[in-house]
Amino acid sequence: MTKEIRLRILEIFRPENRTGTNKTMEKKSEIKLFEQRKVRTVWDPEIEVWYISITDVIEVLTGTDRPRKYWNDLKTKLKRDGSELSEKIGQLKMESSDGKFYKTDVADTEQIFRLIQSIPSPKAEPFKLWLAQLGKERLDEMQDPELTIDRALEQYLKLGYSENWINQRLKSIEIRKELTDEWKRRGMKEGIQFATLTDIITKTWSGKNTKEYKTLKGLKKENLRDNMTNTELILNMLAEASTKDISQATGPKTFDENKTVAEQGGNVAKVARLELEQKTGKNVVTELSAKAGLKKIAAPKR
Repeated sequence: MTKEIRLRILEIFRPENRTGTNKTMEKKSEIKLFEQRKVRTVWDPEIEVWYISITDVIEVLTGTDRPRKYWNDLKTKLKRDGSELSEKIGQLKMESSDGKFYKTDVADTEQIFRLIQSIPSPKAEPFKLWLAQLGKERLDEMQDPELTIDRALEQYLKLGYSENWINQRLKSIEIRKELTDEWKRRGMKEGIQFATLTDIITKTWSGKNTKEYKTLKGLKKENLRDNMTNTELILNMLAEASTKDISQATGPKTFDENKTVAEQGGNVAKVARLELEQKTGKNVVTELSAKAGLKKIAAPKR
């Protein structure tokens, strides 16, 4: 790992610089990996507890493509059997596959351990070990923040990304945080307003909203930016950085004014995209992902 990448990760992952973290210690959403499958989690620093998406756990353990139905059926069975588990389930807003945030059933690790007993799966024991490790890692990171850096890099490398792409991705996280901080200063709210403004930026520069973009790339729960090529990532960064700069220059006060600024920022990157496509004769926005592109480049020529 280069010194530049390590320094950039360290800056992004400092507690005061993480999105969703401030002096009041708000809950922090994170994506964790179990056998290359994503599991949505939320860390509550005040009581030092992980909350985990139940439908993600069910999808990992069962392989079902209808985890919500499975969970609804299981909840009904648990209530019928007199289990108190379903009464202890809470809800937190988590990002869905369409990029928007919805209330999602969650449980802490103790409740998840109990829930697993009701789900027949050969992955139950490995998942229990994973849960135990999850708690240990958080305690370790609180003692040594640099472990967060190593694990963030390790996760991207495990997913098949190059250090060059990771460098770009981390820069995009930094730019995204600067934009969301600016939105907060303008009174915009996380959730629907953030998702709407992001959709406007994406639609303007790429010609597709977030949902259409993810459909093009064949994505469901996966993060769109994690599946962008270098060029797509750079143009998306340009759009978000431009939106932030224009917002700082014009000072929008209402949601509608912020939407106008989002469109203006996205248009800066749109102009760049159209000119690049004209020069190269190739579309920038395609179904190609960063990992697929790397594999294609690495493949020996015959």
